[in-house]
Amino acid sequence: MREVVFDTETTGRDPDTGDRIVELACVELRNLLPTGRTFHRYINPQRDVPEEVVKVHGLTGAFLRDKKLFGDPDIVDALFDFFEDSPIVAHNAEFDRKFLNAELVRVARPALGMDRFTDSLKIARALFPGAANSLDALSKRFQLDRLGFDLAKRKGAGGHGALIDTKILAEVYLQLRGGREHKLSFTEAAPTVDADGAPLPKFERRPQRPTPLTRVVHADERAAHDAFIAEIGEVAIWKKLPG
Repeated sequence: MREVVFDTETTGRDPDTGDRIVELACVELRNLLPTGRTFHRYINPQRDVPEEVVKVHGLTGAFLRDKKLFGDPDIVDALFDFFEDSPIVAHNAEFDRKFLNAELVRVARPALGMDRFTDSLKIARALFPGAANSLDALSKRFQLDRLGFDLAKRKGAGGHGALIDTKILAEVYLQLRGGREHKLSFTEAAPTVDADGAPLPKFERRPQRPTPLTRVVHADERAAHDAFIAEIGEVAIWKKLPG
């Protein structure tokens, strides 16, 4: 199954008040694993970038001034070529969808419905109700620093960016879906639900071993265990078990 992890950086929080996308990025997944194929563009927002926002992603108006506009084919057409017809995964997906749709409307392109998106934030809230479920909190929960991500750097000025965020989210999404040891089944109808009641894929149980593993117990370990049971006496639970 192909999915696309998607993230944006913007000039603010609300496209309805004129905020624009300044950076977008995608990571391709096949069966939950990154293929190594990515998409990344900086965008000229045709407006200033507030200083408090620059502190988050480090993208100044001066840096973005010579970048292409969203409507340039190298951005909008290339983006949709990368999307294909795959589900789009985003953390707090409505935020990114709203900004993307605002840009699409400006260039007379059809907006995307929420049915195209998988919201990893909703999945996280269903799995960890009441816990912090920001991308940074989940990165810490899943110990992504062990995979080489510099989580400490993200706390500093300019520590966030669309490309690094998509790479982090790709790993977080994999963990939310069960991690690298699980095999997904997409054939059963509505196996689980997220926080809003939307169906999620279900993990297949590993088959039971045809023959149990041979117990490896050394003689000294067996003697020590027998002595321990003898001290407890007839009430020891081990005396009630076979073998």
